[in-house]
Amino acid sequence: MQPLRFTAVLLALAVLALPAAAVEVEQYPALRALRDRLVSRHGFSAGEFDGWFGQARILPEIVALMERPKEELPWHEYQKLFVTEERARQGAKFWRAHAASLARAAEVFQVDPEVIVAIIGVETRYGRNNGRFPVLDALTTLTLEYPKRAEFFGRELEHYLLLARELGVSPVGTRGSYAGAMGVPQFIPSSYRKYAVDFDGDARRDLINSTEDAIGSVANYLREHGWKMRAPVASDVTLEGRWQSWLEGRAAHATRSGLIPIEKEEEEPGQPTGLLVLEGENGPALRLVYANFMVIMRYNRSRHYALAVHELSQKLRRLREENNP
Repeated sequence: MQPLRFTAVLLALAVLALPAAAVEVEQYPALRALRDRLVSRHGFSAGEFDGWFGQARILPEIVALMERPKEELPWHEYQKLFVTEERARQGAKFWRAHAASLARAAEVFQVDPEVIVAIIGVETRYGRNNGRFPVLDALTTLTLEYPKRAEFFGRELEHYLLLARELGVSPVGTRGSYAGAMGVPQFIPSSYRKYAVDFDGDARRDLINSTEDAIGSVANYLREHGWKMRAPVASDVTLEGRWQSWLEGRAAHATRSGLIPIEKEEEEPGQPTGLLVLEGENGPALRLVYANFMVIMRYNRSRHYALAVHELSQKLRRLREENNP
């Protein structure tokens, strides 16, 4: 193991070994300001607020995980984690089990069902892994101990407390990802409040226990961000002659550059919006990407994530057609 990598591993292990710290509201100006805002604007009880945070913990592991997200892996490694035959088979089974809800979501929201299934598959393995961290702990930790994105997570913490009240549940106890995303589709609190829908007709928007609500909510999210049904997402690119030589001569720079936008005011659904240059196993891998690709990136801003969703959705569509000729 290289010395720098060994040192990084030791530091990560040291962080993980640190005990979770209890939260005392009065020690943190950000929490005091949040409490005042919720009390004055939304009628929360200051005592209840303090009681919730008296049960919250700052978890060093969460900060460590934020610093090494899977999305920063080279594409060929990330692809092997999420675009697999096993995940596609599980997705085909999920599609069969929820075929009626997926068909209804496709009709109501005009979103391709394989993309809905693929997002749920990448996010939580079709609801098998919805997260292990208390959402209150995750968002509190990132608000107080992750300065580079503290403002964003502070807003999500406020949304989470408002959401818990809207749903009639305690904010203590709900579990999600290390970034505070929740449920089968892993919505962050602001997205939950804005885009979650009651798709099973029980008068609740329940993304944790209702797969039907999750399906409808993913479809609604994509529709609201501009999804065009049956429009392209990404396609392979082959370069020849001078273009191939140019790329090979600049491979290191190109793979770092990522998404190269084409400068146009608006794009038709069938027109490419950019060139994606990825770290393939045997050199640069290219994809043309379209407007729908950018919509998936609104769900998760990683280009690796968006391409994994697309490629998994293509596997799912092929399996579906093979089993339903």
